[in-house]
Amino acid sequence: MSDGSGRDGGGGEPAARLSSEALVAAVVAELAEWEGDELAAFLARAPESHDEYRTGSGLPIERVYTPADLPADWHDIGLPGRYPYTRGPYPTMYRGRGWTMRQIAGFGQAEETNQRFRYLIAQGQTGLSVDFDMPTLMGLDSDDPMSLGEVGREGVAIDTLPDMEALFDGIDLEHISVSMTINPSAWVLLAMYVTVAADRGLDLNKLSGTLQNDILKEYVAQKEWIFPVRPSMRIVRDTIVYCSQHMARYNPVNISGYHISEAGANALQEIAFTMAITQAYVADVTATGIDVDSFAPRLSFFFVSQADLFEEVAKFRAVRRYYAKMMREHFGATDPQSMRLRFHAQTAAATLTKPQPLNNIVRTTLQALSAVLGGAQSLHTNGLDEAYTIPSEQAMKVALRTQQILADETGIPSVIDPLGGSYYVENLTSRLEQGIADYLATIEDMGGVVAAIEQGYFQREISDTAYDFARRKASGDRPVIGVNKYVDAEPDQRVETHKLDPESETRQRARLEQVRADRDPQRADAALRDLITAAHDPDTNLMPATIEAVRAHLSMGEITGALRDVFGSYTETAVF
Repeated sequence: MSDGSGRDGGGGEPAARLSSEALVAAVVAELAEWEGDELAAFLARAPESHDEYRTGSGLPIERVYTPADLPADWHDIGLPGRYPYTRGPYPTMYRGRGWTMRQIAGFGQAEETNQRFRYLIAQGQTGLSVDFDMPTLMGLDSDDPMSLGEVGREGVAIDTLPDMEALFDGIDLEHISVSMTINPSAWVLLAMYVTVAADRGLDLNKLSGTLQNDILKEYVAQKEWIFPVRPSMRIVRDTIVYCSQHMARYNPVNISGYHISEAGANALQEIAFTMAITQAYVADVTATGIDVDSFAPRLSFFFVSQADLFEEVAKFRAVRRYYAKMMREHFGATDPQSMRLRFHAQTAAATLTKPQPLNNIVRTTLQALSAVLGGAQSLHTNGLDEAYTIPSEQAMKVALRTQQILADETGIPSVIDPLGGSYYVENLTSRLEQGIADYLATIEDMGGVVAAIEQGYFQREISDTAYDFARRKASGDRPVIGVNKYVDAEPDQRVETHKLDPESETRQRARLEQVRADRDPQRADAALRDLITAAHDPDTNLMPATIEAVRAHLSMGEITGALRDVFGSYTETAVF
């Protein structure tokens, strides 16, 4: 018996389809009548501003949406925490647990970043996110000639295990999650993190957090790599397998659409290319005989939250639904946890402007809103000064307070997926989901992700989109307030920015030299030989040998340099 609410009262199937054929037919007829009557008369008097309207990714936008634009199958919308998870991975979402407020931080030496971590925790931050400097990202030591002037400039410098110990000094790693934004050298940083925790006597299965470790998007978008594609894939596989066996709560890879977007991709390309890369990683691990349900629950994702609010909400819902279907139908996952896409979001750095920098607070707030309406599990909000340099303490505080106001003052967390059922958002969700499928079919025809990278397909798609956006921005077709519209006649309003200690690099180089002088040379030599031996055997997991290498105080550059001799290096074919 129905309870009159449109539900069957038993928690099972809905009593009726979301939109009946009769309702759709009536709506279509009424829409046609409206277009020929009220709309036509009004347009004759007051034409619309543009001949066509499109989303940020170029999808055409209709004037109005109706029940005819909803999915034919209610279950494509569904309920939170139920397959295909369009409305969120968990049944209670923010009513049960708020999103993690994870402001990224990293600069100078480990001690300096440690102080910033303590400041952010004191301000109410609920998770840590570490930004590493360029030498660390590229597997170089701070005293490498290529590192000169870059040590600690755009992230924290980590050369050896003592640096990692200093980074997390006084921080309870069992009770605060740690995200590390690192890719080509990610497995070395993971080895250091594991060693710090083990030396403190902590239970590795209680550690929570995320290693970005998404090397394929580096070849696609961010362009930071050490080794060729295939050995780099092997390293990602080894970290996933190691964490599935030893770190039950840790996410060994954070498959990242964010950097694909920041390189110039649109919203559809961001999620489509991310799903293609995901498919490649999962296929690589399952090819070793490991069951998908043994590691897929710990896969996590990282997306940007861009300027087009409704498209961003639809983007998050679409990629969640596509992922669930892919994991069940393509890879045979049976554990619901393997099908729940969980993601961290960051507001869009590429949208921040030097002119009128206070406008960046508004941009960041609206982008954070779309991430929350789209169901993010954790969120970073950018500082208002990041068009100039890494954020100051004051800018980070404002960014964190932005999240806290959304969480505590707006009532948004009270309702799950509040835009669910919106004719427009549901239509966009379905179109974006289909767009993912279309892109993946093209990539499959090319021989898969690695083949598509080697042929420059992703790179061309992104560069073409980036060029089109730059052209529209330059012409004013894409308004940017303060840059090409409502421009101030006066000089730019500057803000107080973070200042890096000029002696930080000198101190870091001196500490690295001291660590090398103090270590046991025989243990270090043996650890390096064992690492090289493991690298030569593709069936040997690199993580145990790497953990011993960092415990023996081998440096980042020594580890990556030894493996470069085994794996070789990579030069990209330029795309024009």
